[in-house]
Amino acid sequence: MTPLAQRDDTLREIMDDPDCDPVRLRRTLERFSLVNRLVAGWGTVYRTRIAPALRAAPGPVRILDIGCGGGDVLRMLVRRARRDGFDATGLGVDPDERGLAVACATPASGVTYRAARSADLVAAGERFDVVVSNHVLHHLSASEMTTLLDDSMRLTRRIALHSDIARSPLAYALYAAGITPLAPGTFLRTDGLRSIRRSRTAAEFAALRLPEWTVSRPVPFRVLLTHAVVSARDLPAAGARTHGEATP
Repeated sequence: MTPLAQRDDTLREIMDDPDCDPVRLRRTLERFSLVNRLVAGWGTVYRTRIAPALRAAPGPVRILDIGCGGGDVLRMLVRRARRDGFDATGLGVDPDERGLAVACATPASGVTYRAARSADLVAAGERFDVVVSNHVLHHLSASEMTTLLDDSMRLTRRIALHSDIARSPLAYALYAAGITPLAPGTFLRTDGLRSIRRSRTAAEFAALRLPEWTVSRPVPFRVLLTHAVVSARDLPAAGARTHGEATP
């Protein structure tokens, strides 16, 4: 059996250590902005899933990013929504204030950040039109992920989307080679490769039998969990599979 044949949930990322090098951590979070633009596929997800959901909203829209880290994904989504004419604001939450410090260092109109978890927002009765997370799920156990997904359904009025890495030997090899120019002075290479080994495949997500969530592969090397409150006809069917139909 190859090392990537099974998820390795024993690995820990360096940046999750509260005592890790703060300078290297800051550089890592700052460079995530470029890495996410190159490979995370949020432009496609915005165009095919988020924008159609926002068009069903009657007024101002709120976007929530859970585990926002440096905040680059949230800033991009709010910027795209505003460019498309939506009266959009965004909230990024993360329990790690080190990441929030990096996020707050890049202000964006309509975007705020808060040290909080999804459960805190549920308890406060908060609601959002769009709920997202990026590269959070591989950090979680099955029970922790179920809690996050349940919170997301309570928090969203329209759609919730959780994007993560889809583990594969090709993803591992390409990332190992491609990240090299960006990696010096950061945790990008070590933590990125560990993240891939911790990540679930689409088939593994499907095997969890998550009610009310669909599993899809909108872009290469990524898996997307979607819970849509809006009518299914408002979202594209191309490329999407139900949780029982996902393929590796």
